[in-house]
Amino acid sequence: MSVMGAMDFKASPDEVLASGEYPLTRRDLSEIAAMIYADAGISLNESKASLVYSRLSKHIRALGLSGFRDYCLLVSSPAGSAARREMLSHLTTNFTRFFRENHHFDHLRDEVLPDLLARAKAGGRVRIWSAACSDGQEPYSIALTVLALMPNVADFDFKILATDIDPKILGLARAGAYDESSLETVSPTMRKQWFQEVSIQGRRKFQIDDRVKRLITFNELNLLGQWPFKGMFDVIFCRNVVIYFDEPTQTKIWTRFAGQLQDAGHLYIGHSERVAGEAKHVFDNIGITTYRYLGKNGGRKP
Repeated sequence: MSVMGAMDFKASPDEVLASGEYPLTRRDLSEIAAMIYADAGISLNESKASLVYSRLSKHIRALGLSGFRDYCLLVSSPAGSAARREMLSHLTTNFTRFFRENHHFDHLRDEVLPDLLARAKAGGRVRIWSAACSDGQEPYSIALTVLALMPNVADFDFKILATDIDPKILGLARAGAYDESSLETVSPTMRKQWFQEVSIQGRRKFQIDDRVKRLITFNELNLLGQWPFKGMFDVIFCRNVVIYFDEPTQTKIWTRFAGQLQDAGHLYIGHSERVAGEAKHVFDNIGITTYRYLGKNGGRKP
């Protein structure tokens, strides 16, 4: 998932920032930015005007509206709640790939999973959270990494939770069918073992095995909303998402992640992200964008 706080728009509210079939004015963009920030913490500025235009103009056309002014009136009204959810889907960018930032999966395999799998074999509970899973390639990469070490892991209390704010992208994640180009970063051995070539609506796809799917639960979740978790996590992946929030929201998210991790649990974040704020004192940076949670006392004796 990607995200875009509200902007301080100055100058004429009727100035056109992006033109075409439906001119996008400063006022329109300001209202859209305020709604997206309120709904998802997405920080949007005027440099994104062309992006907003290109992503929403088709939606406006499909709704049969006359332009951005009518669109803003619709999505800000109770009657436009469904269209507002669609707006969020259009404005989030879901760039991902299998084993993206591969050093995280190497660290997970070599340094983290051996102890977690030993705990599972002994009857313990293990939970991993992919906190912005997009179309599923991240949680499936986690599951494939686990299965390479322990093929019968499904027999134990080992689960992966995958969440995203966008219900449409979650549908693709649950389906688990990908173009061949998406599998370029998957090893030939894994491709042969865990993917099956299929035809979906006349298109060649590669379907991930149900044995991989069974390890993962996909749920819709807004990182700014309530987190209805019953237990703690041993590992959290949240990569290339928090960077799009403003600083206060970033600080809040890092602190919430700390509160959701087991002591000595691990947090993997994006290549341009750094844990900051109060949470910085309870995380140890142990590798490239890789953190270990030190516990509620930040590694200090109470």
